[in-house]
This record gives sequence, C-alpha cells and structure tokens, in this order.
Amino acid sequence: MDISPSEETIPPVEPCTLVIFGGSGDLARRRLIPALYNLLLDGLLPSNYAVIGLGRKSMTDEEFRATVREGVLAHSRQALAEDTWKNFAQHLFFVSGENEDPNTYTRLKSRAEDIERNLRLPGNRIFYLSIPPSSFSSVCEGLEQAGLATKPAAHTPYARIIVEKPVGRDLTSAQAINQVTGRVFDESQIFRIDHYLGKETVQNLMVVRFANSIFEPIWNHKYIDHVQITVSEAEGVGTRASYYEEAGALRDMVQNHMLQLLCLVAMEPPYSLDPDVVRNAKMEVLRCLRPITDQDVEQVTVRAQYSEGTAHGSPIPGYRRENGIHPDSKTETFVALKCFVENWRWDGVPFYLRTGKALPRRASEIAVQFKDIPHILFNTNAQQRQPPNVLALRIQPEEGLSLRIVSRVPGTRAQTHPVEMDFQYSDVFGRPSPEAYERLLLDVMAGDASRFMRRDAVEASWAWVTKILEGWQKQGLRWLPEYQAGTSGPVEADRLIEQDGRTWRTL
Repeated sequence: MDISPSEETIPPVEPCTLVIFGGSGDLARRRLIPALYNLLLDGLLPSNYAVIGLGRKSMTDEEFRATVREGVLAHSRQALAEDTWKNFAQHLFFVSGENEDPNTYTRLKSRAEDIERNLRLPGNRIFYLSIPPSSFSSVCEGLEQAGLATKPAAHTPYARIIVEKPVGRDLTSAQAINQVTGRVFDESQIFRIDHYLGKETVQNLMVVRFANSIFEPIWNHKYIDHVQITVSEAEGVGTRASYYEEAGALRDMVQNHMLQLLCLVAMEPPYSLDPDVVRNAKMEVLRCLRPITDQDVEQVTVRAQYSEGTAHGSPIPGYRRENGIHPDSKTETFVALKCFVENWRWDGVPFYLRTGKALPRRASEIAVQFKDIPHILFNTNAQQRQPPNVLALRIQPEEGLSLRIVSRVPGTRAQTHPVEMDFQYSDVFGRPSPEAYERLLLDVMAGDASRFMRRDAVEASWAWVTKILEGWQKQGLRWLPEYQAGTSGPVEADRLIEQDGRTWRTL
C-alpha cells in the first residue's frame, strides 16, 4: 500500500541549526546523524539547515564528516547515495571544546553565526544534550552567558533544548535537573526525549484506541482482565556496564519507557491532539497510579540479576563477571511488578510490567488480555477454559499488532481453536518504518511536544519509582534472586503473576 505525502501528516519545519553536545559520541554517530540523513532522503528536512557537532575531540569539519559518514553507512535504514551525501555533508560542522569551559560557548556562538550567515539561516537553534546529566548545568549556564539561550518571544528566532534520558536517578536529582534547565529555558522550549515514544507501534496505539469504534467501548475494567507490558533484551550489559551498574533495570527502563507506554494504554481520550492536551491526559494516569509502599514492595515487585548462561548459541557471563561490574553487585538486571491505575476506567485491572537483560530474545510488546466469556458453548468439556482474546501491539523488532480470537475448526465436530489476525507494518505498507529518532527530531523542529515528557510527568514518574527504590533499600537489597542468562527470568516473576491465576506471555 502506497501512501502519498499528501495523505501524511507532515509538520511544517523552519530552517534551523542543530547543535549536538556530545557530537563525537556514539549516539550522534549511530542514531542522530543517520536519522537526519534519512529525513533528507525522505524530503522532510527544512529547506535549509546546519548541524554542528560539539565535543572534546580535536576534529576538523572534514574529519567529523568522515566519522559520521561511517555511522550512516553502518546504521542508516536507507542506503547512502553519494550525490545526496555530498549535499548533506556540506551542512555538517564541528566545534571542539569542553562543556565546563566558558570559552567553548563563545567559540560556538561565533561559529554558529558565521555558518548561519553563509547559509542564510534565520538563527533558529536546537541544542541536543547527548551528554551525562552531570554536565547539564554547565551547558545551560554556558549557553545563557553566551547569549545562545533566548526565551520565547514573538517574531524572533527560536531556541530549543533536547534532554536525553536519564533525567536524574531519583526524584530529588530529577527535580535538580529540571530546576537547572528550567531556570535558563522556558518549559515550552525543553524537549525531554524518550526514543520509545517515536516508535511506529507506540504512535499507532492512540490511533488504534481512538480511531476505531470497536476498541474504545470495551477499553475498561468491564471487559479487560489485565495488561502486560514487556521490554526484553537478549544481550547482557555489554559496553553500558558502568552506566547500568549505577542505574539498574528499574531506573533504566521502568521509570521512562514503560510508564510512558502504560500511560498511552490507560489514558482517557484527549479532546484534541494539542501537545499539552495529550500530555495532560497522560499525567492524569501517573496521578492515579497506586503507590507501592514499603509493606507492598516484596509482594508486588521482583528484582533479579542474570547469572552465566547461553543465548543464541553464544555464552554470556554472569552479570557480576562482566567488565566494569563490582563482583558483589546488588544491581538488578530484571524487574517485574504489578501495579494499578486507581480510577473508574481501570478499577481492579492489574498492569504487569517486566523488563530485563539476557532474556531469550529482544522484544517489546503491550498485550491487552480481555476477560473470559461468561458461558462456554463450544467445548465438550464445559469446565475447560477457552483461550482469551488478546490484542498484542509489537513495538520491536517486527512492529505491528495481532488480535487473537477463537474460531471453529473445519470439520464435522464443533471444535474451536485460537487464531491470530496479524498486521505487520512492513508487509502492509511495503516500506520500512522511520526510525524513532527521525520522527522525534522532526517533531522538535516543528515544535510539537506531544511525544516528549513534561516536567510534571518526569517528576511524577520518579516519585512513584523512588518509593520502590526506597522500599528495596529498607530491605537491605538482600532480596536478589538470580536467573540464568538466556532464560525468561526468575521463578519469582512467574509466581508474581501465577498467584493471580494468570501467566506471562511467552518470550
């Protein structure tokens, strides 16, 4: 199926300059520059633009272009076209400097103004902080002192800032980061990015719910038995060991990605797609999340750590034997929990969340399981449960959705069997979905904050997660079962859901 550009919602974008702090780093090379290149190939970049990488390495413009070219060759979803690349490369520049050095920002301003003058750019600027949160304060102050961080005003060029996760490691640190960025930039200028919210299936969740009349009437506690949200990763911690040892699975995945997915499932219908209307609806879900108290934490959460095992024929060392990990580490690499949204729509419906490293496969999925039918007609054994209806939205790796229904088996006997009605983006639309960063960078250029976390949502999610962290601390972190790498997690996670008469979906 071909969709013409006129049928797509393509936001208008003005010419701008994107400055990437951490421009010589992995995220810029693997994700950001390839995303921009793909936007150019798709005709979605503004008519004129500049990209300035800023990093500690001493590098010329040509060296920077050669470095990110390798990233595009390795990581772009579309092949590199030489003519397009030559045009694109002429818009790429590099400035060397330390984030803590005030002179860096003086040089950046001078270079940006020269580039904008030569390319006839209007002075719209986006600052992408692909750097540790410990440097946010220095960068914001440097931008302010150099006159690069301007407040919104009519008929003047805009300034916007993109903040990469993690926004803090608990409520207190998140509030401190928000205070730093909020002192220099207005909330309307701050885009806290979560790349999961740019994935096609996540964006489609609102469409499935609110553009199809068959789902919303049954999207409540009367018809839904429970919801499972799973984010599993097949690899161990790998090169992220030092970060992961300080974070753990709860901070790394639950606080941002998974709670945002929960919000999209549980939110009330917004009356428009205005960014703040959508974000208000998601914020209401966070307000309704039942707190997990110190007394509850052992009953409704499971934390675990992977031990030595094998995945896809390759050995994986135990977490404590990974390079950069303390041999007595108490950091969790797996979390499962049960939570409730305490409002009219979701009264009594459990949401089961699980995420972990070194699991059987890489998969992210939202599964909505509907309640059993009240009376079984078609099985000879009336006591035998009929397989439930399940709507599953696959976020990765094969984006799409499936609906499990029960059908009659052809033949002379009245037998039934579950069947899957399956939809996959690549099969139906005949082209690969844009990468998450493509959509999100385009949103920032257009000033659309719908898919970005607002300050109150960041702090509300951290307040909820911090209660769990505090509960674990009060236990002395003694409760840390292991699971073998390559398996689906600890038996304690199975017990968490099985004690309610339910089971996890197979990984």
